[in-house]
Amino acid sequence: MTAAIFGSEGPEITAWEKGFFAETQPFGFILFARNIDNPNQLRRLTAALREAVGRDAPILIDQEGGRVQRMRSPHWREYLPALDQMAQASDPLRAQWIRNRLIAAELRDVGIDVNCAPLGDIADATTHPVLQNRLYGYDVDTVIAAARVCAEAHLAGGVLPVLKHIPGLGRGSLDSHLELPRVDASHATLAARDFATFKALNDLPLGMSAHIVFSQIDPSGPATTSATMMKLIREEIGFDGLLMTDDLSMEALSGTVGERAIAARKAGCDLILHCNGKAGEMVEVADAGGHMSAVAMQRGKRALAMRKPPENIDIPRLEAEFEALLG
Repeated sequence: MTAAIFGSEGPEITAWEKGFFAETQPFGFILFARNIDNPNQLRRLTAALREAVGRDAPILIDQEGGRVQRMRSPHWREYLPALDQMAQASDPLRAQWIRNRLIAAELRDVGIDVNCAPLGDIADATTHPVLQNRLYGYDVDTVIAAARVCAEAHLAGGVLPVLKHIPGLGRGSLDSHLELPRVDASHATLAARDFATFKALNDLPLGMSAHIVFSQIDPSGPATTSATMMKLIREEIGFDGLLMTDDLSMEALSGTVGERAIAARKAGCDLILHCNGKAGEMVEVADAGGHMSAVAMQRGKRALAMRKPPENIDIPRLEAEFEALLG
């Protein structure tokens, strides 16, 4: 099995993609707004992606709510940015659970069974605006509690959560989609705050790395391609779930996508996440990234075993309670 999660080009799988996915057998797929039109179309696409690889492959999406949600109105609910909702709700953790349980129900309905949430990053005055209001709070305890509730709501809805961005992107003052953030805080400072949330959530089945440099630990490159940071994630933070890169197409990383894939795998990432659906880049990633290791396969098997049928809920009742909590 290729150590990759791939995006596809559009709302329908192409003939080339069918052949490529059948041959390379990526671990799973990820969807974006370009892949989404309406519920029936989305159900066809998720079924076609799984048919291409001949198995119940995981299908991921970024459906945090707020600015980062790929499925939008009029077919799906719209949500406040997470930080705004946490501030507005009369019972923030209950509202957080309902929000994410409703999101999970919408995802399962169209064949999506993995969501790239919760976020364990801690908001800060210097956090880049592209990330800041997606976060859950400004202190360790608030973020741990809200991230745990988010994960539990997804699991109850039959959707696997992906913990991101390990080991912490909150201090980044640059947008890692475009530039490489660097943080100069000491190891002790980071361990007490930034890394602490992820350590408390290290039992979650899936995780995503952060494209950020921690200069006092390893100034040579971002966590995604740093063997030192990968060792820290596994040993100090204690995360033993299946670890994917953040999108390899992001400009925080240098080199070709193939070189990025090699560097991330060599550092210790289990999977390459490649999102833009460009055929040439996917070929390069598949060739460079190689196959999943035996350890990664075990982590993947353990994670997928946590996909359960969703628990029954009364959606209208939850919606009414959610609205009441937000005033």
